[in-house]
Amino acid sequence: MNDDHDPGHDPRLERIRAWLSQARFFAEEVYSSRYRGAIARARRDEDDLFMLLVFSEMMGVPNPAAYYTLELQPLLLERFHDWHRRMGMERSPLDHFKCC
Repeated sequence: MNDDHDPGHDPRLERIRAWLSQARFFAEEVYSSRYRGAIARARRDEDDLFMLLVFSEMMGVPNPAAYYTLELQPLLLERFHDWHRRMGMERSPLDHFKCC
């Protein structure tokens, strides 16, 4: 009565599970591919608004959350140049920070 057949490790069942997993992945990719551009634009808009919130005090716009956003400025300085160019500013709007 030596039965090596374990129902939890049936090779056919494993192949079916792998195929279903790949089919689900491809179905999700096909569905979401139409919306990738819109999602990317929405994310970029949110990032732009966040950058404005973080750097607004430095540009002369009163910011009630300046105390909380001050520690984020060094982290976002790398992205500042791309942001101010995307916002249509030729030069950096900050007097003490020249990136161009």
